Formats: sequence, structure tokens, C-alpha cells
Amino acid sequence: MALKASSLWDIYMRFKPHLLMLIAQIGYTLLYFITEASFNHGMDPHVYVTYRNIVAGLFMFPFAFFLERKTRPKLTVALFVEIFILSLLGVGLTLNLYFASLRYTSPTFVASVVNTIAALTFVIAIALRLETLDLQNSRGIAKLLGTMVSLAGVTIMTVYKGPIMRNLLYSHQIHIQGNTPIHEHWLKGSILTIASCITWSIWYIMQAFTLKRYPAQLSLTTWMCFLGAAQSAFFTIIIQHKPAAWRIGFNIDFWSTIYGGVVVSGLIIFLQLWCTEERGPVFVTMFNPLCTVLVATLAYFVFGEKLYTGSILGATIVIFGLYLLLWGKEGDKEVHIETEGNSDSAYDEKNPKLQKTTPAEREIPHVEP
Repeated sequence: MALKASSLWDIYMRFKPHLLMLIAQIGYTLLYFITEASFNHGMDPHVYVTYRNIVAGLFMFPFAFFLERKTRPKLTVALFVEIFILSLLGVGLTLNLYFASLRYTSPTFVASVVNTIAALTFVIAIALRLETLDLQNSRGIAKLLGTMVSLAGVTIMTVYKGPIMRNLLYSHQIHIQGNTPIHEHWLKGSILTIASCITWSIWYIMQAFTLKRYPAQLSLTTWMCFLGAAQSAFFTIIIQHKPAAWRIGFNIDFWSTIYGGVVVSGLIIFLQLWCTEERGPVFVTMFNPLCTVLVATLAYFVFGEKLYTGSILGATIVIFGLYLLLWGKEGDKEVHIETEGNSDSAYDEKNPKLQKTTPAEREIPHVEP
């Protein structure tokens, strides 16, 4: 029995990052419909982003303060500025653009375009010379083709709608439409969605660097929530002059704010930071298509959303391109492991005392108690 329990625990630890990202994608799926219902009810997207991050910051603060009290690095001025910029990219810009686009398009469209983040991240990393592109091997060609295919897919979704797919389950669907007219500016919403994906991609790259200098996921999440809320509030005050927009009742607006703050901006962002540190940003982005499938399924069969053939075609192309890119990226990991192994072997020959230790053990400095 003990052996079986140990085996189950080993399986859990091996697939823990996969399970956490699965939970994260389910959480994102519910977010699309809750926020759409709230926006249809009349809530301003920018006010929502502000309130959501205030709630998230308040929720995460006790955990960050007590659990990372002894491990949290000292916050210098330079590091604070870096976190401020990280918050601007991940919250101030990305979320405001993202939820504004949801008001003008549809959950299925936005969830599909989000899959291009991996391709955009790769393009930006190439431009910053953080990634290499070797066109002499199949992996390098796959990365290039995957990027181009993904961007082509989102272009199709933006410029081509096509005929509406017929739904045979109208009598069993839940309708979340309200009194506010939405989905009338498809091109405007598409531009906002793509812009949010670009800032989101930059955020992923910068996030990996910041975690190396500030390896405290809970504290970093809390800082981003509070700073992002302040940035969003400043932006909202400039464009929203109606005090009534800041008032919310005990209705869908309240519950969408609580869900977005506690579950998404709090727990899910923390899970993503943990998975990014453990497995890298590419691993995190590879689960995005699961959210697309879940959103499209619920939108079509449960909520009665109109699905266009152009969106289905474009989403399929985007997902194909994403996994082509990820297959190419796996080659980088194999090369890195092989190179690291060769370096370790050479180092062991010069240091016989280290031959019986693992690479991970050699990276950990000895600290006196």
C-alpha cells in the first residue's frame, strides 16, 4: 500500500505543472463568460480591471507577507521600477486592451487570438536576440513556419467572417446578452485583441527576467496587482468621467470582480508564475489552445454564441501553427541539455570530487547554518 501511495505521489509530482495549467485554463474559460455577462450588464471594462486587481492584491497580500517573509529579496528602487513596468505590461495595458476587445468581438474570437502569444513571444525574442533561429535544421524551420502559420490564422479570423454555423440546440441555451449593444465593431475589437497579445508577449519575456532577480512569486503577484490597479485607475479616470460607472451593485458586476480578482488575477497568475519558473514561458503558453476549445464549445452549445466559419478556420490554423512552433522549441531544450551534459562531463574531469554529484547539486552553494 505504501509503495502504491509513493508511486501515485511520484506521478502527481511529475505532472503537477500540467495539472496546474489545466486548472488555470478552466479558470480562464469561465472568466470569458462571466466578464461578458458583466459588460453586457453595463459595467465599464476599465473599471472592472481596476476593481479586479484591488481585490486580487488584497487577497494575495496576507499569503505573500507571511509565507515569503524570510525568502523575499530586498526591494531596491531599480527593482521597483522594473516591477512597475512589468505591472504596466501585464495589467495596465494588457488587461485594459484585452477586456475592451471582448466587448467588441466575442469570447471565442478573443480566446482563439490569444494562441498567437507564443508566436509573438518568439518573434519579439528573436528581435531582442534572446532566441536563435537556425534554418539549417528541421526544428528551426518548424519554428519559423509555426510563427508564420499562427499569424496567418489570426489574420484570417480578423478579415474574414464567413457564413454562420447553424446551431440545433437553441431551446436549451443560456442567454447572457444584456441591454448594452456589443460586437458591433469587429475590426476595432480585433486590433485591440492583437495589441493586448503583443503587450502580453512582452510581459512573458520580461517576467522570466524579473523572476530571476525577485524569485518570490506571491510577493511579485501582489505587487503587480496593486501597481496594475493604480495604473488602470489613473487611465480610467482620464477616459471615464461618469461617477456612476464606478458604482457596482450586488449583482453580476460584483461577482465577476470577485472571481476575476481572487481566482484569475490572484490564484491563476500565481500558478502561471510558478509554472514559468519550473518549466519556462513556452510551457505555459502551450496550454492556451485548451481554453480556446472549451470556450468555443460552451459558447456554441450552452450560450448560443454565433460561430463563423472564418473564426473556426482561423482558430484551427492558429493552433496548428502554435504546436508546430512548440515542436521546434523542444529542439532547443534537447540541445541545451546535451550541451549542458557535455560541459558537466568536461568539468567533472577537471574536478574529480564532483563526479558523483548531479548538475543541480553543483549549482547550489553551500551555506553555513
